[in-house]
Amino acid sequence: MELDRLVDNLPAVLWAGGSLNVQVSHITADSRQVIPGALFVAYRGVGADGHRFIPDALARGAGAVVGELPIDALPVRPPAYIQTADGRAALAWLSAAWYGHPSRALALVGITGTDGKTTTANLLHSILRAAGRRSGLISTVSAVIGDAAHDTGLHTTTPDAPDIQRYLAKMRDADAEVAVLEVTSHGLAQHRVTGCAFDVAVITNITHEHLDAHGTYAAYRDAKAQLFRALLTSHAKPGLTKTAVLNQDDESFGFLAAIPVARQIVYGIGDAGVSRPARPPDASAPTLTLHAAGIRHAPAGAEFDLLFSAAHLPPLHITTPLIGGFNVSNILAAAGAATALNISGEAIRAGVQAMRGIPGRMERIHRGQPFTAIVDFAHTPNALTQALTTVRGLLAPGGRLIVVLGSAGLRDREKRRMMGEVAARLADFTVVTAEDPRTEDLGAIMAETAAALERAGRQEGQSYARIADRQRAILLAVQQARPGDLVILCGKGHEQSMCFGTVEHPWRDQDALAWALDSLRGVAPSEPPFSLPTWGTA
Repeated sequence: MELDRLVDNLPAVLWAGGSLNVQVSHITADSRQVIPGALFVAYRGVGADGHRFIPDALARGAGAVVGELPIDALPVRPPAYIQTADGRAALAWLSAAWYGHPSRALALVGITGTDGKTTTANLLHSILRAAGRRSGLISTVSAVIGDAAHDTGLHTTTPDAPDIQRYLAKMRDADAEVAVLEVTSHGLAQHRVTGCAFDVAVITNITHEHLDAHGTYAAYRDAKAQLFRALLTSHAKPGLTKTAVLNQDDESFGFLAAIPVARQIVYGIGDAGVSRPARPPDASAPTLTLHAAGIRHAPAGAEFDLLFSAAHLPPLHITTPLIGGFNVSNILAAAGAATALNISGEAIRAGVQAMRGIPGRMERIHRGQPFTAIVDFAHTPNALTQALTTVRGLLAPGGRLIVVLGSAGLRDREKRRMMGEVAARLADFTVVTAEDPRTEDLGAIMAETAAALERAGRQEGQSYARIADRQRAILLAVQQARPGDLVILCGKGHEQSMCFGTVEHPWRDQDALAWALDSLRGVAPSEPPFSLPTWGTA
């Protein structure tokens, strides 16, 4: 594609000069991936300034550069240069143009929130399949295109803009009708989904998370709100109404409901109109409400009646193998998005029932042990509260709840205390261990959680333990368990690595737990499946 055609897609060009009528062979923001004729995009990132790598990109054959600095401030003058206000946004728009703006050919649903995004996205994808709609999915677990699942990388939430557009183009080329995209606050703030023409925006909740990156809850909430603000400015498509799907039970409801949009769908647990925050007077969009009533929980799942405020939408009796009140809320969010896409009630019911679970989300691991063992991704205070509250309801009479948890390094430090407080309140025994310490001292991270446990009256060696080696921590947890108890591993979920220093080491909680359970029966290999550093920044 010619450079000048690509540049026409940039909304904020400050200066352009040089040979703009050249052919571009590739677009990248990584100078190591430059091939002859590539367009190199430079921006000031968190850890490094991409403008420093312009000489390397040119040496590797880049034919043009897009950057944020004036051309006279560059370390070397490129043969063609385009200055833009925001390099990340430029990369997103250029990637969208490179792939022919694939989201404009799809109905696009964006799902954001602190917790529940992946489950909600997978529920909606299951509903779409039940409805016979050809659909694709990009979540933290994988990108699903047709019947094929593609790994989206280690510790990845929203992929980078070029990957997003590549996946969407594959969906378009496979004749998909709908794409479901899990969207994080980082993905929004860093313009990874800029250039995506969303039709439906869904919120699960906004709780304490990522304050290390955003600074305050208000800033974090505002980053999430970008998805909803973008609805009315994104590419309009025939037969699709720009719709916001909002959680009436969440603190974010009033803030998000005030954002102008063509239509709102509001969901919540409980009777319609009960404990619902008042909609702001200037939120004039037509509104449909749906809520769950008559909820019944059991170890094998849940059932409830899904009721709509519109008379032409009959009630649905929902049964699901997913456990916990939080999953009822996730189902409502997915049903709201499906309703926005004009999916039938029968397809909603069938799609929810067909969704058996997601790797690392309340995933049971059974190796013949006389107690329940679960792997869950709960890595925020709210998610941990929801997870532990749910599994307490699964305990046999007299059974104890044993939790293994940690807190990630270089992330929101307040979580370390809060995770300890939640565990002290809801667990009978807590094992504090590693969860991606990165370049922070693991002992110091664990000490902050342990201090919260101590302040809550827990005593080390009696009601909690600190073990840096996550495999040993898991082994201790299962050794503590008696018949009727429940052991839950929190924080890693579906992830397949753990970061110490700057190195990603292979790791799966599921395999580590299986080895520990086999060890109880004396049938495990002598060596555990993984070997990790256990202290500091090794």
